Amino acid sequence: MTALGYVTGDGRGETDRLLAEVARGLQAEGWPLAGVVQHNTERAGQTRCDMDLQVLGRAERVRISQSLGGAAQGCRLDANGLETAVGLVEASLPEARLLIVNKFGKAEIEGRGFRLLIGEALGRGLPVLVGVKRDNLTGFAAFAEGMAEALPADAEALTAWCVARMA
Repeated sequence: MTALGYVTGDGRGETDRLLAEVARGLQAEGWPLAGVVQHNTERAGQTRCDMDLQVLGRAERVRISQSLGGAAQGCRLDANGLETAVGLVEASLPEARLLIVNKFGKAEIEGRGFRLLIGEALGRGLPVLVGVKRDNLTGFAAFAEGMAEALPADAEALTAWCVARMA
């Protein structure tokens, strides 16, 4: 049974909403989770949203986006915010039965962000559910080395996958 599953949503923010829904449902059932889900907040007069990571099982939300101005084209990721979130998740990993990571993105492809923590969780025998944008599938596939299972963008199916691996 594959312990690394990933989902790719089609619409803007779809994967974020799916993973948040799955995490809420699993937490309501009492499953101990580690990880983060992303919440996007639209900003009046801005084309880009603020991105915050909700650390599962904790009250903290960590801002991972920088406001670079309306004309900015570069990466808005706040690397310090991302690393803060990674540290908070790492502290909760020993009690968890599942790791959820909002996105395997450019930082992870480059060897930063949640990449090492995903490997650590898998090494401990914890299942991992991660979101992957279509643009990052090649980098994720290189990381996963054929060990990841593509999952449907459906909250019920994702929840069933998680429960089957935690049970």
